[in-house]
Formats: sequence, C-alpha cells, structure tokens
Amino acid sequence: MKAGRRLRPGIAAIHLFLASTGLFLALPIVYLFNHAFKPLNELYLYPPTFFVRQPTLRNFEMLFFNLSTNLVPFSRYFFNSVAITAAVGFLVLLVSAMAAFILSKFRFHLKGFIMAMIMLSLMFAAETVGIPRYLIISGLGLTDTYLAYVLPFLASPVIVFLLKQFMDQVPAELLEAAVIDGAPITAVFSRIMVPLVAPAIATSAILTFQAVWGDVSVSALYVHDESMKTLAYYVSTLSLAAIGQGTSAVQNIAGQGMLAAGGLLLFVPNLIMFLFFQRYVIETMVNSGIK
Repeated sequence: MKAGRRLRPGIAAIHLFLASTGLFLALPIVYLFNHAFKPLNELYLYPPTFFVRQPTLRNFEMLFFNLSTNLVPFSRYFFNSVAITAAVGFLVLLVSAMAAFILSKFRFHLKGFIMAMIMLSLMFAAETVGIPRYLIISGLGLTDTYLAYVLPFLASPVIVFLLKQFMDQVPAELLEAAVIDGAPITAVFSRIMVPLVAPAIATSAILTFQAVWGDVSVSALYVHDESMKTLAYYVSTLSLAAIGQGTSAVQNIAGQGMLAAGGLLLFVPNLIMFLFFQRYVIETMVNSGIK
C-alpha cells in the first residue's frame, strides 16, 4: 500500500467515532423492529429486553384482523393513508413548485408582500391555526370528505420557501434562452426548471410524506366517518387502548402488541422514503448555501 493511501491515525479515529455514532443512533430503529415482533410475555418483561428472544407475527395478525367498534377493517385505514398521502404529496409538490417558480423568476405587484406573508407564516406553529382551519373546513362543508385531508396541506410555506431558494440559484439567462428559442413557459418549467431543482423536490417530497403519513389531526377533527380515517389515527386509538382509557384489562394487553406492530408499520414507509431519496437530501444540504 502506498504511503499516500495509508489511513492516518487521526483519520482512523474520526472514522471510528463516526461509525460508533451511527451505530448508537441506529439503536432506536433496531429496538423498534425487535419490539414489534415480541410476544406479549416479552412485552411485559421487567427489566425490558432490547432484542426479541422468541419472534412472533402474532402482533401483526392481531393488528390486521382486529376490527374497530364500527367494524372497519385494517385494510381500509391503510388504503386511506396510501391514497391520501399520494394525492396530497403530488398536489403539494405541484402547487408549491409552480408558486416558487413564479415568485423566483417573475416580477409582479405584491411579490414582496407575498414573500413577507410566507416568511411570517413560518413563525407560527400548526396548533395556532387549528381553530381558523377548522372554521374554514366547516364553512366550506368539507367535513367527512377527502378534501378535508388535501386542502389544509396545499398551502405549504416551508416547501414553497425551500423550492424558491433553489430556483433563485438557476441563472435567469438559461430560462430566457429557452423562451427565445420558442419554448412555452410550461415547457420551461417542466423540462428545465424541475430537473435542475430535483434534489430540492425530493427533499420536499420526504417532508410532505412525513407530515401527511403521520398526521392524525384531520381524522380526529374533520372526519367523523370511521371508514374515511387513516392508519395513523387507527394506531393512535391503539395507544389509548394500551394505556387503558375506557377498555378492559384484556384489551389493554392486546393493545400493547398491536401498538408495537402499528408503530413499525408507520415507521417503515418513512425509512424507505428517506433511503430512496437520501442522495438528493444530501445534495440539497450541500447546495443550500451555494449561490
């Protein structure tokens, strides 16, 4: 091995530290996977065990075939979550990307005011707009409809701001050259701008997916029909059963196993999304400060 390729002690120590840190940060994920496959007797062991001793699929069987009080099957909750997340994700990215494109590359009246409102909205927590949002949804008659899931997420100032900051880095001359060559604005947006900001769009997709997939507020506040509620809401009801609110002791015990399995099912799609778009997320963080 050449001297220039030898791993110096300082570099080796850094690699060892980073590897140890990565393994330490992965412990919650390992525990979550092990916890979901524990039988009931291991779930209640004291002191609790980190690794499962006798893996079982019983928790998932109980989760899949357990019926709510309204006899809504698990598959219905899962279908609602997948359909709503896909629809909201597509529409949020489309609307936010178009809004960011207009704000970044066009001049018009009230542009400064709109950007100021977007910046101001970033200061408010979601809980502060809960009552106005409820009044709007109720006033429009959207309760117990799938639009109640879509409409609150369409206005996403975080995604608009992120995409605009990336679009600002795209030279205006590149877009002007395409327009001079006869390309319509829609083609400039879809064929030039979108590919150039693909890392930011991928990052926005992850943020949107996490927000929608794990959201329970819409199902709890705006939707009363049990067959239209989401998987995240169903798992939250299992957590109530696990802590014993209005249920029998037998249901509390069963709720712990189903809660462990449901928590894993909610986590795995987020993990898959992150692993799939990891390269784009890293590229987004690297280029976020480059002008």
